[in-house]
Amino acid sequence: MNRATTVVIVGAGAAGITVAASLRRKQPALLVTLIDPATTHYYQPAFTLVGAGEFDFARTQRAQSSLIPPGAEWLQDRVTGFLPEQQTVTLASGPQVHYDYLVLCPGIQLDWDRIAGLRESLGRNGVCSNYSPEHVTYTWDCLRNFGGGTALFTQPPAPIKCAGAPQKIAYLAADYWRGRGVSAHARLHFLSAAGALFSVPYFSKALEKVAARHGIEIHLQHNLMAVNGSKRIATFECTGKDGAKTRLEMEFEMLHATPPQSAPDFIKQSPFAGAGGWVDVNPHTLQHVKYPNVFSLGDASSAPTSKTAAAVRKQAPVVVNNLLGLMAGRQPSPAYDGYTSCPLTTSLNTVMLAEFGYDGKVTPTFPLQPDRERRVWWLLKKYGLPPLYWDYMLKGYDWDIPHRPYPIS
Repeated sequence: MNRATTVVIVGAGAAGITVAASLRRKQPALLVTLIDPATTHYYQPAFTLVGAGEFDFARTQRAQSSLIPPGAEWLQDRVTGFLPEQQTVTLASGPQVHYDYLVLCPGIQLDWDRIAGLRESLGRNGVCSNYSPEHVTYTWDCLRNFGGGTALFTQPPAPIKCAGAPQKIAYLAADYWRGRGVSAHARLHFLSAAGALFSVPYFSKALEKVAARHGIEIHLQHNLMAVNGSKRIATFECTGKDGAKTRLEMEFEMLHATPPQSAPDFIKQSPFAGAGGWVDVNPHTLQHVKYPNVFSLGDASSAPTSKTAAAVRKQAPVVVNNLLGLMAGRQPSPAYDGYTSCPLTTSLNTVMLAEFGYDGKVTPTFPLQPDRERRVWWLLKKYGLPPLYWDYMLKGYDWDIPHRPYPIS
């Protein structure tokens, strides 16, 4: 293979580091360049546990420099544009970077300002969010200091990363407050812009029972539009069965808000964007539909599955194998079936492990009934998955246990 072959990877999060490490492991002659301005890398799947006081925030972060695979180059810069005909990436600092092959995985953009007053309210007056590294520990402060009253947990319109996270913290908070004897004085509400509690009906039914057990009132088609932190008032746009929209104001003692999310602006404005601004890829090969030397995975891709680290873990080998195959003159293989996983924390010692693929097909890895809450999955999430992430996935290893369709009667 020509040593001059250059692969440029935009984004050094879970997807970018994993792909870079795997490429370097399988083809050390490749010139791999990562572009990302961030100096700190976060293990975001643990943010839910941090917000519930079950995980040390310091353990979720490592220096980005310590994770760059040996032999790969890291450009600590922002991407501002692309010229696919010239096969170049433009950087904020001015220069252009040439690529033979391009992998786009810059993650997702948190659009805090689409909810009026939310950015200004975060971190005080009981307004918190596990989606913010700067404020995730404040969620735990809110839980510890909550003495009763109304607690609101919100979810914006899809897509968002880890679509189960907005309700995970609701269950953990309810369980924590029950243990402290606060539940009798609390009114818990989960308000979602979606029309169902979860995108996969099989798991949605099970989660409705979890919410009922915790005494959490579910409000669907309720989209958070504004927050007045000083007055502790949240304003929602509610969509009725007839499609009519009304406004609802709710007072709160605590508000856990999930921000609306979208593809990064430089991706939306790029030639690679398709519907909704996401990188337009074949959902099974993860190759761009127009530019064959471009691939995308993770949160910024158009693959119609949940945006989780578990999805990245399955997508990365597909991208790497198809990329190397393309270099060798082979056509990409349609190997990705949409698999993703969401460990749904349903209490302070149980997790429902939701594994599924395209079209909501339930695809568990282990031969256990998928909609059951189990302590073993709690132990896996808290103690097993972090080292799997840091020491296995980000090192470019891709050995895996197959998942299989689960018969649903």
